Amino acid sequence: MTRPGPARPGTIGLWAIGASLCCFVATALLGPSAFQPAMDARFGEPPYSLDVHPSPYLVLALVVAGVVAGTAGLALCFLAVRRGWRVRAFPLVAAGLLAAVAFMFMPPVGSTDHLNYASYGRMAATGHDPYETRAVDLPKDPVAGAPEEWRSTPSVYGPIATGEQAVASWIGGGSVRLTVFVLSVFNVLAFAVTALLLYRTSRDEDRRLRTALLWTCNPLLLFHLISGAHNDVLAIAPMVAALTVFDAYATGGRWRMWGRALAAGALTGAGAAIKLPAALVGGGPAWALLREGWKGRPWRALGGLAALAAGAAATVATAYALAGPHALDQVREASNMVSFATPWHLLDRMLGRGSQRDVIKTGSLILGIVLFLLLARGLPKDDPLAEHPGQVANRRMATAFVMAWLLAAPYVLPWYDGFGWALLALLPLSRIDWILLAHTAALSLAYLPARAPQRIGMPHDLSWLFTVVRPTVIPWTLLAVLAALAVQCLRPGRSPASAPRPRASAGSPG
Repeated sequence: MTRPGPARPGTIGLWAIGASLCCFVATALLGPSAFQPAMDARFGEPPYSLDVHPSPYLVLALVVAGVVAGTAGLALCFLAVRRGWRVRAFPLVAAGLLAAVAFMFMPPVGSTDHLNYASYGRMAATGHDPYETRAVDLPKDPVAGAPEEWRSTPSVYGPIATGEQAVASWIGGGSVRLTVFVLSVFNVLAFAVTALLLYRTSRDEDRRLRTALLWTCNPLLLFHLISGAHNDVLAIAPMVAALTVFDAYATGGRWRMWGRALAAGALTGAGAAIKLPAALVGGGPAWALLREGWKGRPWRALGGLAALAAGAAATVATAYALAGPHALDQVREASNMVSFATPWHLLDRMLGRGSQRDVIKTGSLILGIVLFLLLARGLPKDDPLAEHPGQVANRRMATAFVMAWLLAAPYVLPWYDGFGWALLALLPLSRIDWILLAHTAALSLAYLPARAPQRIGMPHDLSWLFTVVRPTVIPWTLLAVLAALAVQCLRPGRSPASAPRPRASAGSPG
């Protein structure tokens, strides 16, 4: 049962989420378009789609409608939950996982990153070093030479991601289509593992509903991470696992506690060996251990910190040692990049593009520290479902570290926000949910699609999407999002995260 007052916006929100997913499914199902690069066609091989060559106007309208409907649907559900609306979480979780599987069987949309993943995997599987080799070096290979963009760029991904890509290439052989499908299977498995962790660690039905809305049934995440086939989801699974393993740190004997810290460090290192920013999640357990030492148990805290660091260092060192000496070359190059849709692009354009990147990197570091302090104040400090205070500190500070990076980094794309959504789902509801929703929606509208317009034949009368919306409108919008975050976190009196939670009506779950 639901409370009568908020039932209408909550129900409308779920219908809007469903409509959003239908728009995204239709975009993928229509086949090669401005949003979907063509792949080699082999009879019977997945993924499957039609081949109707839809116009750019149609697929653009479908994606915009999907983003708007998904954003509105989530906003209505957030509002309804805050007012006391409750529905069973399990059907939403099941629907989200079914949607993920459906996307898995259709070609990726939104960018061409999956072609790069397949290329790097093919290089590794055929004895080439993807951290030195480029797609232009193997133009005759049907898979390694398939990328449309970043053809002159070696891999920027971590060794575990490269290993996953190599396995997909080994299974897919000389077929781009089958290799991409295997990559999508791995992504869906990682998405499902994350969903299971979030669901099983939720201690009541209300929190399960929250994890369903923020992660498993979130249409924007399903579009970017699963339909878009981005490998960020592979790094998110060990991040969430690290926090959930460390949650039980305070229980058991000393050796068992240190073993959990070691495992949490190893999982953090695994995430970092897929995508380096995943290492930020280790800030949560580290902060909780420092807090424990400050409260009078320094030796136990020092042992936990040593175990945490040892687990992370051993995993990362082993992975990068196996990858070879060039595994970090492109990461250093990528650290100088500024994406068009971030506020830093406005400064980059004003200073002279590319000439003052050190200024931008320093500024982003300072901004990140400021945002971390704001988020440390604004994220929920109390969780009635937490087993011990260290669990709250673990989750809250990990979320603050990751969200500060997402909001301050010079180079961010919409699918990066999956890091923030997964960690926010571990916390009680707060106004920070709305901040991240606005951030993801704005970035989603910035990349329509994330492909070079001249390559996809985007009509000239849509060029304003690339010349006005992406480099100007969205950066200013994200500046407004940052201002809104500062206002919410600095509000005097009651913490912005601690709005009262209405009690569920009689007969409603949990």
